Amino acid sequence: VGVFAAIYHPVGLAMVVEQAKATGTGMMIGINGIWGNLGVGSAALITGAVIDWLGWRWAFVLPGIASVLIGLAYWSFCRAEIQAANARGRPNVTVASAKAAAGGPSAERTALIRLTAIIFFTTAISSIIFQSTTYALPKVFEERLPDLAGTATKVGWFAFMVFAIASVAQLMVGRALDVYGPRLVFMVVAAIQVTFFSLMPGLRDIPALIVALGFMLGAFGQIPINDYMIGKMARSELRASIYGVRYFVSFIALAATMLLIAWVHKHWGFDVLFRILAGTAALIFLAVSLLPSRLPEPDASPAATGAVAKA
Repeated sequence: VGVFAAIYHPVGLAMVVEQAKATGTGMMIGINGIWGNLGVGSAALITGAVIDWLGWRWAFVLPGIASVLIGLAYWSFCRAEIQAANARGRPNVTVASAKAAAGGPSAERTALIRLTAIIFFTTAISSIIFQSTTYALPKVFEERLPDLAGTATKVGWFAFMVFAIASVAQLMVGRALDVYGPRLVFMVVAAIQVTFFSLMPGLRDIPALIVALGFMLGAFGQIPINDYMIGKMARSELRASIYGVRYFVSFIALAATMLLIAWVHKHWGFDVLFRILAGTAALIFLAVSLLPSRLPEPDASPAATGAVAKA
């Protein structure tokens, strides 16, 4: 299940970016992200209901049937386009990229290597923040909202409410990316995270709920930014591969994050975890401050694209 489910992020995001020319890359990635995070937020509620009504096996069967039907629908609607693309064939990406990298100015290659390093560094750090907040939030609410969420059901509903509201941040960030570019938007999102993570230690009930919504807006808002930068910088024939590497880095960070949450909570509690997350958000702020105000376009600079592929 995990192997086949892993197809979505590299392939699906490349498809979204490829079709986003008229609407705007940031906006389309933001819309895609909202649906994804609403799925994350509602997964526990839907899965619990299916288990109660039909049994645990149907919690696998029903999403599987839905996925197969969606795949068949995509193939049916886009069959002509897929056949035309297959008939054209794929370019020799390796040779073309090598020639571009060899023939381009060294300054452009250096800049693209720096950009690539920033993207993958912030991907790893952002994944730690996102996974820590999403996985820990129900437990945080259980501890910090005793007067508001006294039962497991109420904890689940409060978590779902925060996830649903915070997911809208992706749409706002997506639109801002198309207007202002990634450097300014990423710095604002990182600053929001630093602020709200620093405020969270010691809070309970209503203040804790408000601040949690604030840092979740930052955690969800950062999701489209790296995908936007990859979509703008990479050639279409390389985009899915680069997204694959990006999500490989993300899921490696996820594995480390689960251990981090358990270890920190056991020894020091959530206050220390929030301070650690504030520090990691500050690292993101410093890293993205090194981004150029405008990203290079792959079509405008073949040498730059070759440098991305080589990096």
